[in-house]
Amino acid sequence: MKKRIAIIGSGIAGLTAANLFKSNSNFEVMVYEREKILSLDEGYGIQLGPNSISILNKIGFSNIENNNFFNPSKLNFYSTDNNKICDLNLTRFNTDSVKYTTLKRSTLIEFLKNGLFANNIRFGKKVKRVSKIKEKLLINFSDNTNDLVDFIIVSDGVFSRTKSIIENKTIKPYYSGSIAIRTVIKSSEAPNYESENMSLIMFPKAHIVIYPINKKSELNLVCIVREKSFQDNDVHSIIKKEILSQNKSLENLFKGHLESWPIYITKKPSKSICENLFYLGDAFYTFFPTMAQGASQSIEGANELFNLLSKDVKEIQNLYFKKRLERTKLIDSRSRLNYFSFHLSNTLMVQARNMILKKITKSEKLLDRYLKNIYQTI
Repeated sequence: MKKRIAIIGSGIAGLTAANLFKSNSNFEVMVYEREKILSLDEGYGIQLGPNSISILNKIGFSNIENNNFFNPSKLNFYSTDNNKICDLNLTRFNTDSVKYTTLKRSTLIEFLKNGLFANNIRFGKKVKRVSKIKEKLLINFSDNTNDLVDFIIVSDGVFSRTKSIIENKTIKPYYSGSIAIRTVIKSSEAPNYESENMSLIMFPKAHIVIYPINKKSELNLVCIVREKSFQDNDVHSIIKKEILSQNKSLENLFKGHLESWPIYITKKPSKSICENLFYLGDAFYTFFPTMAQGASQSIEGANELFNLLSKDVKEIQNLYFKKRLERTKLIDSRSRLNYFSFHLSNTLMVQARNMILKKITKSEKLLDRYLKNIYQTI
């Protein structure tokens, strides 16, 4: 008999898991989304390392329209005044079919959605209660419908409402002390930077990342700024204070529509009280964005769950949690180190950081030590 899997949340993590399980005839999968539609309007960018592209290729990602993604070959590091410090070779961990990739988040979501049948996703479904019935889990929804399943995968984001309901306690992320400001610009609006590669510009309390998201001359720009609190602050004032006061030549980058939000992160991962229930993506753990591994770790986690459930091994939850925790600790430590080093203000420390960056990016041995176990193909 087929095993029934319910996936709560239709983001990158949930939809990747759904596509993987759909490929195995031993499973019957259903995605439950609390919103009424799957929004494809989000035009901002995401980065996917080779570690996640190798997994997506298993479900047909290599056939995606060529103009809808980009494969940058370098990450250029810049000082506040636009002077190039060094560059990181992003192709080092690539293969012919698996490459570091940038694209719009909506492009990936649409690809994942198209891989499912219409009857694999149900919208307007808010989890009201989850209870155990023998070896199965019963999900009660707020519209008075229910579903009895063998496994539940919760992937409804950093503010997972479902997680608090299941664990019967309030679980909240905490404010990281930074905000994100994002916009999409044309390559002609960033003449000081290579439009076919990634650029990272570092400031005392902020950094900017610019990269292509397709082959249509569109660039994603995200600015991470340290702010003690986020209470409807004037974004333009923050940019003026933390960015333009130190480099006025960047003014054109922020003339378009700007979106901003506070960055929240998770205190620590935890297992569910239900042994056949698993947390995935941001519902498992939310990272600082300074390693650009959020989407990739969602995809990795989905693949780990798929492999474990497909093999029907014992103590699946413990095995999954142990492996996810190891990966989380590694990515988190790198992310926090980057977060610290990208925002240095002391002149001597900035000089030391730049020297270290130059040394690391020129040394294959150091690069492998810092990045190989993150970007290597799964």
